[in-house]
Amino acid sequence: MKAVQRAQILSYDQYEKLRPLLRPLFIAEKERHRLAVGEHLTVLFENVRTVWYQVQEILRAERIDSEEGIAHELDTYNELLPGPNELAATLLIEFADPAEREENLRKLAGLENRIALLIGDRRQKARVDLRQVSPERVSSVQFIRFSLGGLDAEGFAALCREGRVAVEIAHPAMTVRAAITGDLAAALAQDLAQG
Repeated sequence: MKAVQRAQILSYDQYEKLRPLLRPLFIAEKERHRLAVGEHLTVLFENVRTVWYQVQEILRAERIDSEEGIAHELDTYNELLPGPNELAATLLIEFADPAEREENLRKLAGLENRIALLIGDRRQKARVDLRQVSPERVSSVQFIRFSLGGLDAEGFAALCREGRVAVEIAHPAMTVRAAITGDLAAALAQDLAQG
């Protein structure tokens, strides 16, 4: 997937004017790319639109307008884009109560080794960002990638229609699975086709 380029980034003033129109579109785009995996995990699959929106929102929230600052955010968020023949996602671990969240983040240490994409008869282990790994606790935000092993967009869509693609967490403290179907399957197949 092609990286978001500097020329695509709107100035703070431009984005502020357009934000009321753009925000609902990008919220809908994120919803199309969201998968609840059990009660406390959400997988947000990334594409160039979700990354563009995230960059614009960070620039707005932190009032970044220097070329150096913009370049840094682009470099940081472009890392989230999937490479050829893969899916990339942000995994969010969500517990409303701070004490419960901290307790569970400690219990889920080692989670990075227990995330997989089930694709037909294959189990594809997630690749994680090792900068987020700690032996004491898991980070509440994980950046993960799944290789599709040569499966093209059409083949991916067909397996999704058969209910044979799912994200699975198989950790002693939490075992959950969610199938990729419907709108999410269609959105990911479209992303894969656009490469």
